[in-house]
Amino acid sequence: MPAFNYNSYFCGMATFQFPQQTAFYKGKVRDVYTINNNWLVMVASNRISAFDVILPEPIPYKGQVLNQVAAYMLHATKDICPNWLIDAPAPNAALGLRCQPFKIEMVVRGNLTGHSWRTYASGKRMLCGVPLPEGMKENDYFPTPIITPSTKADAGHDEDISKQEIIAQGIATEADWAILEKYALALFARGREIAAQRGLILVDTKYEFGKLNGEIFLMDEVHTPDSSRYFYADGFEERQAAGERQNQLSKEFVREWLIANNFMGKTGQVVPVMDAEWVNTISKRYIELYELVTGSTFLPEQLGDDDTYAKILASLEKNGVLG
Repeated sequence: MPAFNYNSYFCGMATFQFPQQTAFYKGKVRDVYTINNNWLVMVASNRISAFDVILPEPIPYKGQVLNQVAAYMLHATKDICPNWLIDAPAPNAALGLRCQPFKIEMVVRGNLTGHSWRTYASGKRMLCGVPLPEGMKENDYFPTPIITPSTKADAGHDEDISKQEIIAQGIATEADWAILEKYALALFARGREIAAQRGLILVDTKYEFGKLNGEIFLMDEVHTPDSSRYFYADGFEERQAAGERQNQLSKEFVREWLIANNFMGKTGQVVPVMDAEWVNTISKRYIELYELVTGSTFLPEQLGDDDTYAKILASLEKNGVLG
């Protein structure tokens, strides 16, 4: 039975204890359970983070959206590269292979937006060792998508890093990097194709990879609103020409709200109050992205902790994890 955790309950998430569990890690958004050292159970919470800080209010159905979009996209890209996912037994839970992760995020950018735009607007023309063309406006397409990796920090802020630094520091070999680069660009191209079919533009995203038995696997979430930024395609060119803001579906609107309220995760800054109306707005935006990206109606499911635990346990048994 799941162990009841009073504090976690009010974030919509209890902490479980599974048979043959060998490790547990609470991330910013996901709780990760290691089973028999070879399998992972990831439970996506309703927590939301920005600027590497967990915000105080949970977002209804966010965990379900993240988990189900990720499962959809992992299935839609499994012909490009192997991935970790084996099963999605509960609305907010996934079971898969435990890989040895590369300590980097492969950030792929198709447009000059977000962090890349802030870097560009400051006058810099180099990001993660990648030169940025002159004469670009915010949200313009890059001539070709670029990869701007970041370190994968266990705590604190992720940091920009270049391909050259990754290889020099032994984070990945040159041969591994070539595969990571190939996979990341191919995944981004597929993500853009899927988005275009739904009237969206995949603007930027991040991928995480790991190794298992010498083979590189795609891990974690893929093309979700937490890991990606989408623009609406309709009217994009007109808005660009007029210098207007782009309509987007992503977590960036949360970051922009925080910035407008004087919070960027810096020491001494206080997270602004998130009232019920704002929390509901965020939830609706996540659900809207789910429906647009997958082409399916979102069916909210609110399983209790006992039911979630039972479904995960059944999946562990069905997939031969519990030996």
